[in-house]
Amino acid sequence: MEVILLERVEKLGAIGDVVTVKNGFARNYLLPNKKALRANEANRKLFEVNRKRIEADNADKRAEAEKASKGVEGKTVQLIRQASNVGHLYGSVSARDIVEALEGEGAKVTKSQIVLDKPIKSIGMHDVKVALHPEVAVTVRVNVARSPEEADLQAQGIDVMAQMFERDAAPAPEELTPIAATDEASAADETAAEPEAEAEAEPEAASEDEAQPAEEGEEQA
Repeated sequence: MEVILLERVEKLGAIGDVVTVKNGFARNYLLPNKKALRANEANRKLFEVNRKRIEADNADKRAEAEKASKGVEGKTVQLIRQASNVGHLYGSVSARDIVEALEGEGAKVTKSQIVLDKPIKSIGMHDVKVALHPEVAVTVRVNVARSPEEADLQAQGIDVMAQMFERDAAPAPEELTPIAATDEASAADETAAEPEAEAEAEPEAASEDEAQPAEEGEEQA
């Protein structure tokens, strides 16, 4: 379907552009949200008659959005959620959750302005786009954690999950054998064994000496 854009639409075009889109996208999103008109002859004439007013209205809305963006840009909100040992949430963080958290920080946005490419389903620091106007977008950070203490660590730049995996992968204290101590014990055992070997060797040598005169006497006889 061909439509005339009444505002800038990302990846499609700017005000006044005639673009071809899928029928479902036009019927379910562009037309009901007054972002476009069907590109028939009557609407083309209607748009051209009202073009200056449409562009002026868009400029006013853009200016308001730029002003509002100062109270939203760079905000960080904290959401405490239950999650598994590997950090997967029991559920997900929705656009409504983010809106409510931002309102708690004094930033007013609507659910439709939150742009989530995919649901947030894990703990961590997540950058979320907020489109205040088709031409004005800002980014906020959503700190999703299992506890306030964990959220504080993440806010400091610590990867909680990586830290936990490293701790789980490390061998238990009893599994660690002090190499230096083992070497010293082996050396001590070897040193202690030397006098014993010498002591055992001395009687054997004496026996051999005693045996030699006897052998000599037998030969003389």
